[in-house]
Amino acid sequence: MAGALSGTARRPAAGPDVGQPRPAGTVLARARRVGRLFALLARRALLLAVLLATVFAAVELLPGDAANATSERGESAADLEQRRALLGLDRPVLSRFTDWMTGLPSGDLGTSARGESVADLLSRPFPNTLLLGGLALLVTLAVSLGLGCWAALKPGGGADRAVSATATGILALPEFVVAVALVLVFALWTGWLPAVTLTDSDGSPASWQMLVLPVLALAVPQIGWNTRIVRAALADEAKAPHVESAVIDGLPRHRVFTHHLLPGAMPTIAAGIATSTGMLLGGAVVVETIFNYPGIGSVLAGAVADRDSPVIAGVVAVTGAVITGVLLLADLVRAWASGGRT
Repeated sequence: MAGALSGTARRPAAGPDVGQPRPAGTVLARARRVGRLFALLARRALLLAVLLATVFAAVELLPGDAANATSERGESAADLEQRRALLGLDRPVLSRFTDWMTGLPSGDLGTSARGESVADLLSRPFPNTLLLGGLALLVTLAVSLGLGCWAALKPGGGADRAVSATATGILALPEFVVAVALVLVFALWTGWLPAVTLTDSDGSPASWQMLVLPVLALAVPQIGWNTRIVRAALADEAKAPHVESAVIDGLPRHRVFTHHLLPGAMPTIAAGIATSTGMLLGGAVVVETIFNYPGIGSVLAGAVADRDSPVIAGVVAVTGAVITGVLLLADLVRAWASGGRT
């Protein structure tokens, strides 16, 4: 097929109509892909908006309100009413949510119950959370790919059984259990790594060693999850006709794996890694609390205590944007892999 296409490209004298449908079909296919991409973005934006509305409604159902939660001792009922009016709590929740959403496209996340800009409040800890989650995601990707590929190279062997059993075991462990175990072993018993995180003047961790235990606490459960996904995806892809044909043709084992087996399994692997992004950012709240890590965990905990809807919604918005971006990247990987195989 490649020879035929190259031969056609070298014969311009075949006529002006030769090759005309191909560009039109290519442009149409690209337009459809762009349309599907925008439709996907619209669906995810709608989902995020629904989630944010749910956050506002859930905070509204909690006992008390931001005025009570942030009030000082000795304030009178008149002072509380004045604070409610200042915070807009005397308005319907739908009206407050609509006002908050209108400022979201411009990056305005509103004002917290304590009078601080939510964007400024999150600008300091959120990069630390992104650093923690990003490192955990890289560790998860590297280790799960390595273990899953190792197990798939010898299906049914001792390595395969050991990896599968270990992955299943650690998959059932929540982040706080892994965090406590890591603190006991590496901080209290051996003293190799610090159990808490100290910060520099800019609010970032003072040393890379203080990142090791939080990153591992987040990554270990996701390594178990993604190792099983990688192993199952490779096992399914091994039954594909093009892989069996490559084996029958006598191609080297490593070439079959890198050029036929792994690319076909990549869409499933990418989907698993993208799913882990949300789990990592969600688990970061617990892990940050255990290790006193300067991320959004403490901000979110304080916002829930203060019944502070704008701050809680701001955390959900920025984390949702990150997760949406990773999911979109996974969709692009799946589209690329599927296009490469057709």
